[in-house]
Amino acid sequence: MLYPIMTTTRNLIDLSGVWRFKLDDGKGIENGYFKDRLYGKVYNMPVPSSFNDLIEDKEVREHVGAVWYEKEFELSKGILNEDRVVLRFGSVTHKAVVFLNGKEICRNKGGFLPFEVVLEKDMLVNRNRLTILVDNTLDNTTLPVGGVKELDNVSKGLEELMIPKVKRHIAYCVDFFNYSGIHRPVKIYTTPKEFIKDITLITDIVEEKGIIDYSVQASFDGDVFVEVIDKEGKNIATATGKNNRIEIENAKLWEPGAAYLYEIKVTLKDGDKILDVYYEKCGVRTVKVEAGKFLINGKPFYFKGFGKHEDSNSNGRGLNEVINRKDFSLMKWIGANSFRTSHYPYSEEIMRLADEEGIVVIDEVPAVGLHVNFMNTYMGIKSSQSTWEVLKTKEQHEKDIRELIKRDKNHPCVVMWCVANETALEEEGSYAYFKPIIDLARGLDAQKRPITLVSHIAYPLNTEEAHKVCAELDVLCFNRYYGWYWGVGEVELVEGVIVKELEMWWEHHKKPMMYTEFGADTVNGLKETTPVIYSEDYQQLYYEVHGRAFDKMEYFIGEQVWNFADFATRYDSIMRVGGNKKGIFTRERKPKMAAYTLKKRWEQIPDFNYKK
Repeated sequence: MLYPIMTTTRNLIDLSGVWRFKLDDGKGIENGYFKDRLYGKVYNMPVPSSFNDLIEDKEVREHVGAVWYEKEFELSKGILNEDRVVLRFGSVTHKAVVFLNGKEICRNKGGFLPFEVVLEKDMLVNRNRLTILVDNTLDNTTLPVGGVKELDNVSKGLEELMIPKVKRHIAYCVDFFNYSGIHRPVKIYTTPKEFIKDITLITDIVEEKGIIDYSVQASFDGDVFVEVIDKEGKNIATATGKNNRIEIENAKLWEPGAAYLYEIKVTLKDGDKILDVYYEKCGVRTVKVEAGKFLINGKPFYFKGFGKHEDSNSNGRGLNEVINRKDFSLMKWIGANSFRTSHYPYSEEIMRLADEEGIVVIDEVPAVGLHVNFMNTYMGIKSSQSTWEVLKTKEQHEKDIRELIKRDKNHPCVVMWCVANETALEEEGSYAYFKPIIDLARGLDAQKRPITLVSHIAYPLNTEEAHKVCAELDVLCFNRYYGWYWGVGEVELVEGVIVKELEMWWEHHKKPMMYTEFGADTVNGLKETTPVIYSEDYQQLYYEVHGRAFDKMEYFIGEQVWNFADFATRYDSIMRVGGNKKGIFTRERKPKMAAYTLKKRWEQIPDFNYKK
């Protein structure tokens, strides 16, 4: 899916700003909220943003179910005269039903990827009313997986104390807050009747030549003219045809920390008549897994970085260009070169910024929570439930993989696809579920990037089912919390455990391995003379010990800390005080002591050839 831009043949309108907002009372559809202007208890709500933290009302913050957004707009005669007028949503969490002037025009399920609908001319009037029903309910068919449960604050056996009963509906989605709303921009763009539908780029490096194989999909079987423009604005290569190869002598490569982007100008013509023009950025680089190494441009790459979240004060998960800029600056300051989009696709704006800044990305679908026995695995308890019989996520999982790869396929920053995080890998049925998912992702990506799936520690660890899934992957990624959830307070003892487990996986699969999560909750400012849990001293020691273990492993290709910054979590859990505190930076983006520990380590580790 092409990102909406303005060109000589395309117009663009951003509907971001203040919308009208109303909680649904369970009867919004029945009462026809979409038929007329929203009325009653209506708030002003900025778009994009999460609605949860923007109104000082517990009912709003904890709302589970439907809400309504409304925006009125007019279109100029110039826009109305365009052949195609398209309404596009960057993301709506997690389900959306879209009404225009009281009539339903589209609906979407999935909270982290764009969707769009063509606005037919007979739908539009002088002043248009756009109404969106947004539903944040999670269940066993959604990604993330979640649910709604009714809580009672009276423990069994204490009824005689006459404590008032309070029943609440709580959405749960593992260990991050279920921020909801219209999280990314809502835009209207236009195209000519005959237009460029999609562009696919595949790059290679042969000797000193940069190779760009391109494919253009268009609605019209006309002529396609392609130009390559360098950073100085010079046209350095041309080609014709919907499918062709372009060779660039002495090409400048896209590399971590040293990004170089060419601009690909695609023109669709009918003879001498220009029908449509679109620009796509292109970074010439290669990605390959070979002999236990992860190669970018043929050189062994070492991942240094973070698991992150789209999360900031007040804004929640809404697009925040200022925070994105700050986060990239902090990543470069600390010596990081990469992050994972845990646990969902991030905004297109973040991906475009990563391209520009030379930050490497592991791109992940929102397949988190696929484990109905997750807590039991912590305690070594065998459950009678089967995750793969209870969950009904396959349809949504395949939809998200298709849409993620379609959206992000041309980004040079994306070097690996992650198809799930911390699933019931050890349970019977996981191979039957994931084999088609992995094959789908592999078949969809023209660049043939490596595929991974992030595993967690489970008991039993060494199951045949888990090994069958791992055999299908290109890189083994581990979330491990030795010294925190296991051996808490005894981090000095876990170095040998880390090495022993990694040796086991290498012996079984002979594949490159990396940690995609490891960390310890830390209260900013808590200092101790001896390292105790929650102190900054303990967090520093934690990363020092892990670094020593990682350096012993020849085929260990990277370390991504959990987490970049403290983030919001569920508010009904006594495990978290004000959110997850495993951040190297506070939620306000201030460094903890461990930031300097990691900075010292990572600045001494080169991006390439650290593990030769």
